[in-house]
Amino acid sequence: MRLEPRSPTLIGLLKAAAACTVVFSLTTFADPWHRYFELFSHFRLQYLVVALILALLFAITRQRHWAAAMAVVSIINALPVVPWYVTDSTIPAGINTQIHILFANVNRKNSNIQALIELAEAEQPDLIVLQEVSNRWATAMDAWRSDYSHRQVIPRDDSFGIAVYARQAFVKVEVIDSPPFGFPSLVVQQNIGGIVVNLVSTHPVPPLRKQRFEARNEQLADIGVRVTALDGPTLLIGDLNTAMWGHHYEMLIDRTGLRNARHGFGVIPTWPTQLPFAMIPIDHCLVSNELAVLDIRSGPAIGSDHLPLIVTLGLL
Repeated sequence: MRLEPRSPTLIGLLKAAAACTVVFSLTTFADPWHRYFELFSHFRLQYLVVALILALLFAITRQRHWAAAMAVVSIINALPVVPWYVTDSTIPAGINTQIHILFANVNRKNSNIQALIELAEAEQPDLIVLQEVSNRWATAMDAWRSDYSHRQVIPRDDSFGIAVYARQAFVKVEVIDSPPFGFPSLVVQQNIGGIVVNLVSTHPVPPLRKQRFEARNEQLADIGVRVTALDGPTLLIGDLNTAMWGHHYEMLIDRTGLRNARHGFGVIPTWPTQLPFAMIPIDHCLVSNELAVLDIRSGPAIGSDHLPLIVTLGLL
């Protein structure tokens, strides 16, 4: 007697999806043990959404045990996700000085420079911070307008060019050859409302291979040490190539005492734009306690694989 292969049923497919969601969700807890596990930790928001959908579908199809299991998985993933949407404090009164910042990893292969210029024209930021700045991008921005005549631009042919454009003069600019590869990071000081504010920008390598994983961690550790040595209001902004739930991100926060500007505003995924459902938050603005976050949001697509971040800070 010949047995015909059975076609997968809807319930079977849902159970398979549920099993994968359970495995991926639990793997995030092994993040400190191996670099491969860290990759799973970036997708907490996606696991939460999928688990909630599966819990609802199992409830509708009367798969009570599976519905309960997915409810538990939803809670597991909600615990690290939901706090990003909860405001833990009110904005202090009496903020007279605001700092409006436009940050973008422009993608050196992106030729749509006009999209960024139009965004800057609309937002009128005090500071523009760009990463993956090529010579083509540097030339186009230099020819744009004189309002941002104060600038520090380090274009490169690889993905690690960096630039800061400002309306007001810099008090001090330091170019750091970040270890281990010597990619440039910037420390820029500006006098804003009579107070010197430190802006730090760095862009470590994507941690896909062992050497690059270790290099990213070394660069984050080095920039953390430099941030702790700064006095006064400080913000660290850049494509850090880690989400908020990564072990090495948490080490950076612990080392510097900075807080993520996203708190109370949501997860705000920024990469990769070509896969909207899989987007994760790897572009960050971290601030010291002297800075209040008045607003943070992602900007429109500008042709890059990253969405810009638009941040408004208040100086306390």
